[in-house]
Amino acid sequence: MVEDSDSSIGQLKRADHLLYVTLKYTRTTEVIKNTIRRLIGVFDYAALEILEVEKRRRKIKSIPYLPIERMDLLAKVLSERKEIKDYVLFYYLLRHIDKAEYSSKEEYRKNVALITKDFNVDITMLTLYFEKTKDFAKFANKYVNENEK
Repeated sequence: MVEDSDSSIGQLKRADHLLYVTLKYTRTTEVIKNTIRRLIGVFDYAALEILEVEKRRRKIKSIPYLPIERMDLLAKVLSERKEIKDYVLFYYLLRHIDKAEYSSKEEYRKNVALITKDFNVDITMLTLYFEKTKDFAKFANKYVNENEK
């Protein structure tokens, strides 16, 4: 697996830095928003990596251009894996949070949070989101390595 900015691992490294370094010192909702975008990027690249393996194995004919369509195809192709449905729903949650109108709470303070109509994303919640995204990246990496042979 290539470890550059155009891979799930590269996106995960950047999200890690945003969460554990940048957010620690700046405490702004913009950093929370950027971290969520990086987490979405991890899902996008990991799904693409899995679908490329499936295309080489001739399980699918083509890979959709749009990330949402790729995630839907991933859910269809890996429907026998019980964890994939949770990951896909989580991906949709992240996208929903990213697209939603938001406001800030306690910006530049310890309890900074991004407030949307449906969700409050604080540092603790963002850390949980990061861990779940990391689990998906591990799942994708394991899947790709097992099926590359």
